[in-house]
Amino acid sequence: MSEMKIKMSSGTSPESRPPGVTDSRSVKPMKPALPSKKPPGPWSTLWKKFSRNPYAMTGLVVLLIFIGLAVFAPFIAKHDPTRIDMMFPNLPAGSEGHLLGTDELGRDVFARLLFSARISLLIGFSVAFASVFIGSVIGAISGYFGGWIDTVCMRIVDVMNSVPTLFLNILVLAIFGSEIKYMIMILAFTSWMSIARLVRGNFLQLREMQYVEAARAIGVSNAGIIFRHLLRNSMFPIIVNATLMVGAAILSESALSFLGLGVQTPDTSWGLMLSNAQEFMLIDKMQAVYPGLCILIVVLAINFIGDGIRDALDPRQSMNKSRRRLAKWRRNFSKSGN
Repeated sequence: MSEMKIKMSSGTSPESRPPGVTDSRSVKPMKPALPSKKPPGPWSTLWKKFSRNPYAMTGLVVLLIFIGLAVFAPFIAKHDPTRIDMMFPNLPAGSEGHLLGTDELGRDVFARLLFSARISLLIGFSVAFASVFIGSVIGAISGYFGGWIDTVCMRIVDVMNSVPTLFLNILVLAIFGSEIKYMIMILAFTSWMSIARLVRGNFLQLREMQYVEAARAIGVSNAGIIFRHLLRNSMFPIIVNATLMVGAAILSESALSFLGLGVQTPDTSWGLMLSNAQEFMLIDKMQAVYPGLCILIVVLAINFIGDGIRDALDPRQSMNKSRRRLAKWRRNFSKSGN
């Protein structure tokens, strides 16, 4: 009996344990903590909002189709766009071997449209990229340093805005020629001012932020602060303006080619096709309709993309409810819906 009492007394009861001490046999193993879901980044959030806009997605699909047709033009076109056949001029659309007919020199219209898309889109995107680069650099330097540097840069912008753009483009192309590189250079040289003002305004606001002061305190150089911190935070509005600038560059190239100062044969563009078709409007109006329709569709698609990006960046836009669903909700539940 005494041995049994000793064994029973060897096991301490929960009440007799000192506070903070637990029995290892009564402790249940804890479940491993589930990994926390990573919040979506700014680019994924932007794409999610952008993809919910039907107009923006339609514009993106249309633009990608035109880019694909331009890239694979040699494999899609059955005829050489520069081949002249005076035996079959001004053939109507649907003629044998010619989907959209031929022009006044017997050249296949469909092949010329495909190869014209190469030139027009190349000029549009190149001008937008060069304008964004020049405007971003000048606007960043002006907004970050301020003082006399800001004054000089902004006066240059004012002078460039006061120069008649079309007259300057015509003058430069008439002097140096109508090669594509000169057209890209002169269009970019007269299109960067709006980007510079936009970047300068953002930099004037962002340079006073605390993370900029922290970057200066740890010894980050001015170039590092400008390109690594400030310019990255100004990227979204720059992208919106760049998309709209592509459409403006395509229209400018078409206008210069229509005036005879743009792309010259044997190269071709939509504006040059319009210029050649104006003399044969009474014979075949569709020769002017096809390139004009291509310009209209591409510029409209690019504008839809720019508007979609702008709406996606607007925090006031609802990401979960579409406009159609909101209108249906108002009709069904609003007291003053009728």
